[in-house]
Amino acid sequence: MQFDEAYFKSDEFQELLDSYETAVDSGSQPFLDADDLVDIADFYNYHGDYDKATEAIDYALRLYPRATLPNVFKAREALMRNNFKTARDYANQIEHRDDPDFHYLHAEILLAEGNIDQADQYLHAYGMTIDAEEYNDFIKDCANLYIDYGISDKAYEWMLQLQDDDSDDFKELMARTLFGLGKYKDSERIFNELIDSNPFSKYYWNALASAQYMDEDYAGSIASSEYAIAIDPSDPDALLSKANGLMRLNNYEEAHDYLKRYLEIIPDDEYALLSQGVCLVNQGLLQDALTPLNSALEKAGAASPHLAQIYQELAFCYSAMRQPQKAIEMLDKTKELACDHIDMLVIRGHILLENDLIEEAGRAFKQAILQSGNTPSVLLRVIVSLYDNHYVSACYLMFKKFFNFIRDYHEDYCDGYSYMALCCHDLGKGEEFLKYLRLAAEKNPDEARLVLGFMFPEGTEVKDYYDIMQYQLKKRE
Repeated sequence: MQFDEAYFKSDEFQELLDSYETAVDSGSQPFLDADDLVDIADFYNYHGDYDKATEAIDYALRLYPRATLPNVFKAREALMRNNFKTARDYANQIEHRDDPDFHYLHAEILLAEGNIDQADQYLHAYGMTIDAEEYNDFIKDCANLYIDYGISDKAYEWMLQLQDDDSDDFKELMARTLFGLGKYKDSERIFNELIDSNPFSKYYWNALASAQYMDEDYAGSIASSEYAIAIDPSDPDALLSKANGLMRLNNYEEAHDYLKRYLEIIPDDEYALLSQGVCLVNQGLLQDALTPLNSALEKAGAASPHLAQIYQELAFCYSAMRQPQKAIEMLDKTKELACDHIDMLVIRGHILLENDLIEEAGRAFKQAILQSGNTPSVLLRVIVSLYDNHYVSACYLMFKKFFNFIRDYHEDYCDGYSYMALCCHDLGKGEEFLKYLRLAAEKNPDEARLVLGFMFPEGTEVKDYYDIMQYQLKKRE
């Protein structure tokens, strides 16, 4: 659902909002039409004032129990909780069945239930009744509905029906569709066009920041977030976006500051509390990290997509505090969750190894490798855990076997060479270090930058790593 930023900034809406809030504050009941009350609820909802949004909608339904938009609002709330029956009950309350929003709601319920083809057939059938001059708007509404449900391929199919539309709302929908399809650079390009015509839209800046983040341009994402923050210093999306970018650049201290600002506005966000805990763990503030992590655990429901990661971060925290039993208890809680259980076995092994429980760690690693069917990525994570826990010689020997295995069975696998280079460097194996450094830069530049970048001046191109290091080593001879 799109937020009408221009309207909510307009004098017309501000006067409407002021009159509503003045009436509510004085204890009287404002008499507004249903659509105005829904606009007010949308405004509150966007700014995280969910109680006020619900109050405005409930008041609208008391005044207009069969009005379209208040029932649509409540139905969508029910869909967010996967309560399909309640959503249909609200849909059935709507009096005017010829209202386009009634039809969109019917299609949305089908989408929420997973009946994508049925929803598409319904919308195409409804489209046959739309007047020609309104058909373009109908297509955009349909595309927007699919975008909201992450069905970007269908959104793109609908968008392709539009011709000769150069409007901002078309560009925005296309940018969001391309984002959903993983075409982040194309999405960035369009959002930049929109910003050129509307440079004070924090929504566009935030959207650009998201596209840049997904394209792994973290510095660019942070810069875009800063523009949004400059427009609105209390914008939660911008604050969280900048925090996420800073975390990706390992700037945990500054990221923590922005998460604090975000949580002052939206204090119950489990993801932000989790991120705050991660920042504190990475700063070595382990005892402090337990507070936000446990708060995240309290806020997370049984169906939370973040629950496994919360337990994982608590496990890392307790492990670093040398409480391995407590750490393993946290990991045990993930056994019934829908998560990557092989990944959890690798983490279990890492924590046991970190606490010098070598035999137990070996069993966990062996179980992970067997269950994965000798998947190279799992083997690599086990070997890297050895390095992280300072078993460098054992790591070196396992890498030798690993690369033989890769050569024989997975010749296209390109990960791990940077870690082997690091291992050789620590063991003083100069020639092998250069050999694997060259391979790392050729086969996997992103991994080389992540793992070995600290050895070179900031901004050094990965393709230059080998020549620079070879020169430096010769100077030392």
